[in-house]
Amino acid sequence: MSHIEPNFPTDGAGPPNRAGERVCLFGGTFDPIHEAHLLLAEKAMERFSLDRVLFVPARNPPHKDLRRVTRYEHRFHMVEIACAPYLAFVASRLEEGEERSYTINTLERFRKEVDSSARLFFLIGSDAFDELETWKRWEDVVKLTEFIVVTRPGHEYRAPQNSCVHRLEGLSLPVSSSSIRNRLAAGEPTPELPRGVRQYIEKHRLYGFGRKATASP
Repeated sequence: MSHIEPNFPTDGAGPPNRAGERVCLFGGTFDPIHEAHLLLAEKAMERFSLDRVLFVPARNPPHKDLRRVTRYEHRFHMVEIACAPYLAFVASRLEEGEERSYTINTLERFRKEVDSSARLFFLIGSDAFDELETWKRWEDVVKLTEFIVVTRPGHEYRAPQNSCVHRLEGLSLPVSSSSIRNRLAAGEPTPELPRGVRQYIEKHRLYGFGRKATASP
C-alpha cells in the first residue's frame, strides 16, 4: 500500500466520489488509535479491493460512559495523524455532531454523499457484530451496508437475517487500548502507537501521560 501524503482533505468524506467505488467505514472511539487499527484496515483493503477506508471516530458513542472518553477533537486529530501517511485512509467527521453516534444515522448520512453505484462496507470486530441485533434500527443497518467481520480464531458469531457478511480471518491482534492508556500514564513505551500519535499525546498530556512516573511517593 502506498504511504504518501494524501492529496485530499481529511476532515470530510475524502476524494471525489467515483461510480462503482468500494468504500469502507471503520468506526470506533479510537481512544487512542493504534497500529492494530491501521493493520486491520490495510488487510481489509487488500482482501476486498477497497478504494478507501474512512476512519470515523464516534463523537457520542451510545455504549460508552462519555465521562471516560477522551474529548472528540483530540481523538479526531490523532486519527488524522495516523491516517496521513496512507493514500486511501481518510479521517472522517461523519459523527461529529452532538447527537448520539448511532450507526444507522452514520450510514444514512454517508449514503447521501456517495454515488448510488458505490458498494459500502462496514469493518467491525466479531464481538461487536454479535451484538448487531441490539443496535438502533439494525434491520435498516443491514440493508445499507455489507459487513467485513474481523474474526478471532475459535470465535463464531451469528449473522442476522438478510445481512451480507465477509469474513476477515487470520488476524490475531492482542492490542488493548486500556493497556496503552495505563502505560501512557506511567510514561512507559507504547510501540503500538504511531510515532506522531505518541507525540500528540505527550504534547497535550492526554491519558495522564507521565502522571504515575512523576507522582510524589
